[in-house]
Amino acid sequence: MRIKLTISYNGTSFLGSQSQKSTDNTVMGALQKAFKRLGISTPLIASGRTDRGVHASRQVLHCDLPAFWSDLLKLQRTLSFQLPSSIVIRRIEYVSNDFHARYSAKRRVYRYILNDTIPNPFQAELITFVSKINFEKIAHSIRLFEGEHNFEMFKKSGSDVTHYVRHIYKASAYQHKGYTVLIFEANGYLRSQIRLMVGFLLKISEGKLSEIELLEQLACKKEHNRHLAPHQGLYLSNIIY
Repeated sequence: MRIKLTISYNGTSFLGSQSQKSTDNTVMGALQKAFKRLGISTPLIASGRTDRGVHASRQVLHCDLPAFWSDLLKLQRTLSFQLPSSIVIRRIEYVSNDFHARYSAKRRVYRYILNDTIPNPFQAELITFVSKINFEKIAHSIRLFEGEHNFEMFKKSGSDVTHYVRHIYKASAYQHKGYTVLIFEANGYLRSQIRLMVGFLLKISEGKLSEIELLEQLACKKEHNRHLAPHQGLYLSNIIY
């Protein structure tokens, strides 16, 4: 019986979401440990990975359940007691056996949250505080990312992929209750791609880079910026199937 899990997590204390041989202090490590306590040893497959300190309001995984766990509501309640408070199971549901959390996904949506007020220590790990935001510049420049591009100059070194073309269906910005929220919806992303894109937008906001330079880097003509925006403002917000 294959199930689909929708979870949320605060990534602050985790060393990323993906399992690692050197530590179990990851989102998947915590989940797998909880599942094994309940007699479930089949692999958990996530829609994708998030880096250290990155959060998720809606991450999706799948798993094949043993027959004795047929009561999904009981499973959800029991898991909630086994998991740290930084991980919440939002929903567990049955899906067809051909559903794959990663390969069935058509689009992935991320949000990046900024604020230019005096830093709040209670939000320091959840929002990126900057000294000043030129919202008009960011809102105009972010749309240049829309479409199909080769993002080779918007990936972190050490990426283990050789295909750098991704399609961004939506890239926009809006303001809400004093926060600036950036939205990216794409078929996939390279390692740290969003943080590099946001880093470029912040340089444009500061007047240190221009849209012309952004277009040059997006066209792989010249690299102008390698500044990574901080991880704490980034959220995986939805997986579209």
